[in-house]
Amino acid sequence: MKYYDMTKLLKVGKTAKYKVCFGERSNGKTFQINLHGFTKYIKSGGQMAVIRRWQEDFKGKRAAAYFDSLVCDGNGINHIKELTKGKYDRVVYYAGRWYLAYWDEANSKPVTDANPFAFAFALSNMEHEKGNSYPGITTIFLDEFMTRGVYLPDEFILFMNSISTIVRSRDDVEVFMAANTVSLYGNPYFKEMMIADKVKTMQKGEIRLFKYGDTKLEVAVEYCDSPNTFKPSDVYFAFKSSDKLNMITSGAWEFDFYPHLTTEFDRKDIKLSYFVIYEDQTLQADIVVLQNDTFTFIHKKTTPVKYENQDIVFTTDAVSKNNYLGRLTKPSTGIGKKILWFFVNNKVFYQDNEVGEIMNRYINWSNNLQK
Repeated sequence: MKYYDMTKLLKVGKTAKYKVCFGERSNGKTFQINLHGFTKYIKSGGQMAVIRRWQEDFKGKRAAAYFDSLVCDGNGINHIKELTKGKYDRVVYYAGRWYLAYWDEANSKPVTDANPFAFAFALSNMEHEKGNSYPGITTIFLDEFMTRGVYLPDEFILFMNSISTIVRSRDDVEVFMAANTVSLYGNPYFKEMMIADKVKTMQKGEIRLFKYGDTKLEVAVEYCDSPNTFKPSDVYFAFKSSDKLNMITSGAWEFDFYPHLTTEFDRKDIKLSYFVIYEDQTLQADIVVLQNDTFTFIHKKTTPVKYENQDIVFTTDAVSKNNYLGRLTKPSTGIGKKILWFFVNNKVFYQDNEVGEIMNRYINWSNNLQK
């Protein structure tokens, strides 16, 4: 069985400060980056920083097993033992740090190295790290940077603060980012890096290098190709009832399946249209009233809002106009309550799954916006 190979990304992004890869699940992205960072540690002593979103990711067995693939990969190779020439054969996690270790037969316990080779950082807990110093870290790895769940408020800023805490005044630190192809929308990283539109057009197997003016900043991004047409584990997801399972095994962008409209209606049946602007997308929501049906139909709008001083527009941006609103799920007006009624009673239908995904991201933002 083949796994993702990071060689091309390292070559194309040789001078890039940020190296980003995303693709199908369980294809070896995390393993490759961890192996790269660990190899650097063995050769030069440069330590790793592993960053995740939540502090819970570094508790108990999750943290203890994080480097298990280096102890035994998919082909049964112990890279820890191999690269340390037999001095160590395992990894031990303690108090936010990973240590190399070997098994002491006489005392039946692991014996750890004096210094850690990697440190754990949680974005949700970065306020407690600002005063610390990590001069030995030369590899930063943000794992699972994309999520179908909720991003932290100002998550990209928290990530930048994390890098600032580690890097300080140095410029010799590599930053890696990896994720599964979960959702195109709501991702603060590509948006803040100003490459969201470009990433959306990337094809599997493609690598792009993004440069920022006359600065030395470069970001290399790879949409990982599928190394196998079929993995042995794919058999567990071969149910024909759900196309969504194909996304899990193929590395395609994952969308939920949202209700599609089967009822026909005319323009005269639309009693109210409002709009939702999320990231660079504008959606139009039509409230339709028929003799026996009442529902909201949401579809993409490819032209600007015509009556921008009159139409109801929900947006994540701050706009002073009275007809622009923020949180659809927290209505402050009578019409807002009527609009929300359709969502509460499952009477909302979508043009396609992508429109449903965009709207779902906006609803998540609305539900989780800090009061």
